[in-house]
Amino acid sequence: MAVQTETIQLNGIRCEKCVNRLTLVLKDHPGLEYAHANFMGQIQLSWDDALTSRDALLAAMARGGFREVPAV
Repeated sequence: MAVQTETIQLNGIRCEKCVNRLTLVLKDHPGLEYAHANFMGQIQLSWDDALTSRDALLAAMARGGFREVPAV
């Protein structure tokens, strides 16, 4: 088990309802150990890379309407 941790900038987080929707999108995602979002559009994630991947987490968030902001 190798736990990965990363802070990702997302589009679509503007209010408490957005954070709640993001919580529902990620709820029960296999391998997700920790997720914390703020109103500045950042989410800190920790996951077990034996059970899930960064790409799988991004895909789950995209299905909920949240997309990664590309690094400049």
